[in-house]
Amino acid sequence: MNASSLENLLSKHGKPASLWRRWRIPALAALALVIALSVFVFFASSAPKLRYLTEAISEGPLVVAVSASGALQPTRTVHVGSELSGTLESVLARENDRVTKGQLLAHLDISKLKDAVARSQAAVTAAEANVAQAEATLAENSATFARMRKVAELSGGKAPSLLELEGAEAAVKRARANLASARAEVSQARAALMTDQTNIHKAAIRAPVDGVVLAREVEPGQTVVAAMTIPVLFVIAEDLTQMELHVNVDEADVSQVREGTDATFTVAAWGSRKFPATVERVDLGATTTDNVVTYTTVLKVANDDLALRPGMTAATEIITARREKALRIPNAALRFAPPVESAPDTRNFIARLMPAPPRRARPQAADQSGAEPTVWILQNNAPQPITLKVGISNGSHTEALGGELSAGVEVITEYQEIKK
Repeated sequence: MNASSLENLLSKHGKPASLWRRWRIPALAALALVIALSVFVFFASSAPKLRYLTEAISEGPLVVAVSASGALQPTRTVHVGSELSGTLESVLARENDRVTKGQLLAHLDISKLKDAVARSQAAVTAAEANVAQAEATLAENSATFARMRKVAELSGGKAPSLLELEGAEAAVKRARANLASARAEVSQARAALMTDQTNIHKAAIRAPVDGVVLAREVEPGQTVVAAMTIPVLFVIAEDLTQMELHVNVDEADVSQVREGTDATFTVAAWGSRKFPATVERVDLGATTTDNVVTYTTVLKVANDDLALRPGMTAATEIITARREKALRIPNAALRFAPPVESAPDTRNFIARLMPAPPRRARPQAADQSGAEPTVWILQNNAPQPITLKVGISNGSHTEALGGELSAGVEVITEYQEIKK
């Protein structure tokens, strides 16, 4: 209602216009005062209250573990290959077959190898004939030299001449050298024969150990070429009841891992089933992948029921600390600090009303960096600090060592603002 409307209303009821002019300014001032007080009361009453959320301290087991991932491998894997080139005549083993040491796995075509053996045998025979011929030559030259020496003794050195004697003696020495060479050729020929016979034996590819065939890389009729590298025909795991788990431990956690430390792991094939393991070795050499440094750690795994298979990916937790009965404090309680009230608003009354309602800053948590571990409890609906000593922590709970706390005590973990 504006001033002219109010003046007209008063005129209709018989009030003179001069009365309104006299009380107009005081009435407007009173109205403005009422509006200002209403705004002030509204915004003053809108300041939020704080509600504290608590959680009880519990007592029970506390386990600290280092997480890592890796793959299962057999403790010993043998790659069976062929030293010889040739065509595979037969392949007798397949994947998952259990084999014993010496069992025939595959066989190469030995036609060419038999021909090589025949040639070597002929070479041995020829070498032995050369030995016989060299022996006969030596015997002949030795007899001739002996007769000439006898004649020289009987003739008093007059016949035969010294040159003839020296020639006969040299012939004997050459015959002896030829005999030694022939005998060496026999040994060489026999060695070549043994090599060819061994090659025939190697054409039969046998299992070097007892185990299980993990992979078969060849088929019958396939040509095997043994050049700079030996071709792999089979992969055999010696014993799948004992396996190894190779995991990559982050550089930040490797100092906590020790040989003999217990661990557990899970694999996708068996859901939530946890398998036990023991740390066997922590490698000193580092592996860097995408600027992340890790250290290979080998865990020993028992696989008596053969539930685990080579190559399975495992999520591992290596237990670095364990408490069977610990006083467990939520880590949120250790991070909590009561809010610090905002500074009072020093603006005058008109300044508060004119621009906008005053903004109340959100309470800020006090800084606890470098301070002793502290938790807060509620006493008379107000937070009270309690300092304590802490032990191990698994990321969600921390062990409390001594102090005034006990199981069941409610500690503050968070606060919430509630409008009035």
